[in-house]
Amino acid sequence: QTRVYGRDRVRFMESLVVGDIAELKPGQGTLTLLTNERGGIVDDLIVTNTLEDHLYVVSNAGCADKDFAILRVRAAELQATGGDVHLEVSDNALLALQGPSTARVLQAGLSDDLAKLSFMNSITTTVFGVPGCRVTRCGYTGEDGVEISVPAGRAVELAEQLLGIPEVWPAGLAARDSLRLEAGLCLYGNDIDETTTPAEASLLWTLGKRRRTAMDFPGAAIIMAQVKEKPKRKRVGLTSVGPPIREGLGAASPRSPPHVPASPGTVTSGCPSPSLGKNIAMGYVEAAHSRAGTTLAVEVRKKQHPAVVTKMPFVPTQYYMAK
Repeated sequence: QTRVYGRDRVRFMESLVVGDIAELKPGQGTLTLLTNERGGIVDDLIVTNTLEDHLYVVSNAGCADKDFAILRVRAAELQATGGDVHLEVSDNALLALQGPSTARVLQAGLSDDLAKLSFMNSITTTVFGVPGCRVTRCGYTGEDGVEISVPAGRAVELAEQLLGIPEVWPAGLAARDSLRLEAGLCLYGNDIDETTTPAEASLLWTLGKRRRTAMDFPGAAIIMAQVKEKPKRKRVGLTSVGPPIREGLGAASPRSPPHVPASPGTVTSGCPSPSLGKNIAMGYVEAAHSRAGTTLAVEVRKKQHPAVVTKMPFVPTQYYMAK
């Protein structure tokens, strides 16, 4: 978690990511992509325009060191030319409370009205007696929920208070992984990385309209050329029966005549879906085979099994929008 201060904080952030940070209202955040000069995705970030006159940036934990190194170098470059930007790394812990009962459970420990807090918006408040918490209505499960940035010294206390509520249970990474896959959400390092572009990853919705025109983010020329010409491969959803499809497996078109090379692809995430009772996966296939309803073959334990290209999310999301 990083805080970005200074009058040039928006210009600073927009020199690194594809999103329209300037359009964010006070308290509003967005999922955006930190890109490199080749158009690859260095990380996916949540950037919030806080009510306290700074930007709040959440990186993936596994990418935190490389992300901050990039931010630090860019900040120094701006400062050298008179730019006003300052970075502060937060030592707060981050707790995710997710699921349909989130609002009712959390409201008992808040004076703020959660009914007024929409998806991707945040407030700083006291949570069950712990002051200085940032509550953001977001999460990576497809469900309604919040992420709570809590001072590290009181994180265990808050976690234990939440777990003392009968409806709240600890959830491991397997539950989180199946939920985010059902919601069609990418896992960094599996489904997106520095070799994949926003166009290939079907994440063009993260590119702000103004930013597309300005082409002032890293890798813009490559990314916008793919927008115009269409990428050669695309991230798709897959459903199947039989043995579960796992990441790293190859996918090929079973309809190719024997003398025509099969169209290869790669499965990047996969698991049995607890909600749907069938196997789901996502991966990259050649654009010609990316249309929903296309039947592919996936090799599992040296045997080919049919898989169908399926629109995502596999399970409808339940994000909360205040009325």
